[in-house]
Amino acid sequence: MFGLFFFILFTPGVSEFLCTSSDLEMSYTFCDSTAHSFMFNLTPCSIMNKSIWKTYLTWIPGNDITFLKIVFHVWFDGAEALHWKEVLCTGADDEYSVCGKLKGETIATEFDIKGARTKFPKGNYNVILQAFSDGSENNMVMCLNFTMTVKQDAF
Repeated sequence: MFGLFFFILFTPGVSEFLCTSSDLEMSYTFCDSTAHSFMFNLTPCSIMNKSIWKTYLTWIPGNDITFLKIVFHVWFDGAEALHWKEVLCTGADDEYSVCGKLKGETIATEFDIKGARTKFPKGNYNVILQAFSDGSENNMVMCLNFTMTVKQDAF
């Protein structure tokens, strides 16, 4: 079962449906003030008995991607559950295909999210994903606000 595919110029604050199943519902909005050319797909749209989510991303960045730091904030039913930072690109010997892409150049990549092996309790999750083109987190190149509703316990 494949999720919803889309490739449109999105405006900030407009919720975009990602997928729904008997155990999971996901959507997202952009939380920065920039419109984006963006496509995101996640399969399977389920958290039950799956060890890996396959993710497909197409994005046309508005900045060169020489340095890229991502920051995740995860809340579960209103309480912060995780705050995680990772530098993906430094400009030297980078391993990710997104690194070194130029402003306006199409990024098309796929990757696995292995966190799907986590047993998510039933409830509401809010995930803020921020991407910065500097280490001081002053120059944001993208901000996504994912809403995830787990409809049944995975235990």
